[in-house]
Amino acid sequence: MTTAFSILLVLTSAVLIVMILLHKGRGGGLSDMFGGGVSSGLGGSSVAEKNLDRITVGVAVIWSACIIALGLLLKSG
Repeated sequence: MTTAFSILLVLTSAVLIVMILLHKGRGGGLSDMFGGGVSSGLGGSSVAEKNLDRITVGVAVIWSACIIALGLLLKSG
């Protein structure tokens, strides 16, 4: 069981890194240094951005659950 959670943790970690890097910069950060702030509009988020936000939150919840489950399994074992 610990192996399954460890594998799931590694996979969700990699996916979470990619998902976070796909987000558009909101200004004032490293994205501005590389030209990300040049085309920032003041309009609302598009459907694709909202879906990316939802998927990122979902992956983060799974990642957090894996951390808690591994902590409980390793503590009891």
